[in-house]
Amino acid sequence: MHHGARGLVTPEEADALWAVLTADGTVPAVAGPFTHRPSPARAGYVLVGCRVVTAVQVGGDRWRVPEAQVREAAAELNAVRMDRRDLVRVGPFRASQGPVYDEETRMRWRRRVADELAEPAGPGRTAGRPTHLAGIDWRRVLVERDRAGTRTWWLPRTVVRLLDAAEHAETRWLRAEAIGEGDVAGGPAATASSPAARQDVGADGGPAPRFAGTVSPPDPVEQGVSQLSEEATAPPRPYGKELEGRRYSVLSREPGITERVAGWLCAVCLRVPAAVLDHCHEHGYVRAPVCQSCNTRERPDHLYATDARVTDRCLRLFRTDAETWLRHWHRCTGCRARTVLPLPHLAAWTAFIACRSLRPTHRTPGGRKPCGALRVSWTGSQNTPRACLLTVMVDFCPSGEHRILARVPYREAVRLFHDWLAETAPAVAAAAGPDRVDGLPTQPRPVVVDTSGDGLALF
Repeated sequence: MHHGARGLVTPEEADALWAVLTADGTVPAVAGPFTHRPSPARAGYVLVGCRVVTAVQVGGDRWRVPEAQVREAAAELNAVRMDRRDLVRVGPFRASQGPVYDEETRMRWRRRVADELAEPAGPGRTAGRPTHLAGIDWRRVLVERDRAGTRTWWLPRTVVRLLDAAEHAETRWLRAEAIGEGDVAGGPAATASSPAARQDVGADGGPAPRFAGTVSPPDPVEQGVSQLSEEATAPPRPYGKELEGRRYSVLSREPGITERVAGWLCAVCLRVPAAVLDHCHEHGYVRAPVCQSCNTRERPDHLYATDARVTDRCLRLFRTDAETWLRHWHRCTGCRARTVLPLPHLAAWTAFIACRSLRPTHRTPGGRKPCGALRVSWTGSQNTPRACLLTVMVDFCPSGEHRILARVPYREAVRLFHDWLAETAPAVAAAAGPDRVDGLPTQPRPVVVDTSGDGLALF
């Protein structure tokens, strides 16, 4: 492979190098991300994996990319391990008219996937459409399901997190480029529009001449721009309790909240930048900024408004990662004060944990397995606890003999949850409950024991 000045290679050479380096990775990668849409090198950068690889125009329509950045991006992608069974639904969802975007410079991978898969099948289906997203061959791991005539699309959770991180990296790069600082990827080359590129690269592709004794003093304006760029491209910081007690209906309308959310790491997985504000639909309080993957994972799998499936995702929510999710749910001021979960979550917990011993098993060639598919429904609401009733049932019983497993009153479910919470996550249980000091008067009011005497009537 021919190495140009300062370790730059052509997009075609970068494609060949990328194909060799990512051949053994668990995440499928495409062979030509540097020369094919949606972000070829002539756009000024190429998005591969979770990295932005800068591109340099060396004269005319000739572009080069740093070989070191290509190798670093490939190494990061190869280090990722993917579980093809852990899937996240990526569409289709209710249609909405979103903003128009430039396919050459904006990723918006969910919109692209939805647009491409919504087209009718045919030989021209992919004509003019991106064949990859951030160098990832997402079509090879796409799962299409058809249930009762409804088609849904699913991708492995690992791929969803990678694409979310790539989209965040691109947003940061474009923001810094708009400010005027092009080289935010940390590589040896700057973009053609940056001052460094204009000074270092000549018209013939080689380094531009420098003249001795012509060192200019630092420009205070450029120093200010550089400082703004560093702030715009700062790595996401861990979330504290900055938004605790805030109402989602108010906070979501504040200007600049989207950029503010993107400045935090996901408060649950602590791995990728946050993308949305998770909030409690029951009390309206903000929980924390989270990534799209974690926001999807904690969402109940509703069949209807008062009916939800209890799937294998509950294994992580209520067993393996129970303390993490309980702490996250109790970031809601209302849930923490009442020591409860939102009604759909409490119903799923009741079916998966409290009624686990009631679920029958059936003999199969591979051993005994739980009966059917678990489901829970409820009548009433948490605002009328006496009338609220949870019904745990199984669907698709092999023998057809099992249907309703239990009917649990809401108050009984809350009591069982209190006991389980104290045993499973003592720290979360200790921080829950109403504050019995705030709001109480400093002097106790006199208590009227008998109101039947003269002068003691209340009305």
